[in-house]
Amino acid sequence: MITLNGLTKCYGGVTAVEDLQLEIEPGQVTGFLGPNGAGKSTTMRMILGLDRPTAGKALVNGKRYEDLRYPTREVGALLEAKALHPGRSAHKHLLAMARSNGIPGRRVDEVLETVGLTSVAKRKVGLFSLGMGQRLGIAGALLGDPGVLIFDEPVNGLDPDGVRWVRRIARSLAEEGRTVFISSHLMSEMQQTADQLVIIGRGKLIADEPMEQLIQRSSLGAVRLRVPEPHSLVELERRIASEGFTVDRSGGDVLTVRGASAERIGDIAYETGARLHELHVQAPSLEEAYMELTASSVEYGTHQGNDAEGQD
Repeated sequence: MITLNGLTKCYGGVTAVEDLQLEIEPGQVTGFLGPNGAGKSTTMRMILGLDRPTAGKALVNGKRYEDLRYPTREVGALLEAKALHPGRSAHKHLLAMARSNGIPGRRVDEVLETVGLTSVAKRKVGLFSLGMGQRLGIAGALLGDPGVLIFDEPVNGLDPDGVRWVRRIARSLAEEGRTVFISSHLMSEMQQTADQLVIIGRGKLIADEPMEQLIQRSSLGAVRLRVPEPHSLVELERRIASEGFTVDRSGGDVLTVRGASAERIGDIAYETGARLHELHVQAPSLEEAYMELTASSVEYGTHQGNDAEGQD
């Protein structure tokens, strides 16, 4: 488990992370989302003892990272895939990690096979592609067989097959009862991977709730219905609008209603005697729900077609 108690980080007069109160639970994949500059990477670095908090604590299994006797046996992390000695082979890189943490050397071959790098184990990592570096970074995170995994943008540089592989391994680790904490900008992938979502903006917590719950409470969801009879269509549209719901005629015999449940729209159709050929809920995507939640927290936006990107 990862616990954040009032976690705060300031750089001069700038507050990068402010009073985060979180518990990242085992047995599920927790997605960590936020705009560029939101403080995601800073938060992860504080959990791993790489940045010292200005206030508050970041705990792994109830202890600060620096107080863990064998840290790689309790928490595995991938933050910078290419933060490796370019002259070392993948095997030697992992072997050095294993020896310094009291991990049997045979574990190196096991994780290399797990991440699909056995055939290039003797190759210098300076010659690795970004995707291969990501796989090696994940191998390093898995080396100590830890109960807590922290991945910062783990699918960066991977091809579609690699992306699916990361999704499967994240899900399998969580199913084993481990704590899996992943940051990503790929919303469609996160929607397929995460159980719980933590969203921050400008260093502050915006949301901490199950994926489905967060999506369902978005105002961007809609009920779509198709009414074949023109007079019933007009009457139903008028009645729905009279109850304060937003209704649009999408063209032809289709109405799109926002702010109402499918059950309520079905009841209104029954009350007005309208015959329906279709009625279903159009749930928003995670991307749509996320954009709605973070609209006021974007540090670096788009203006007149020019993108400005910041750091996490």
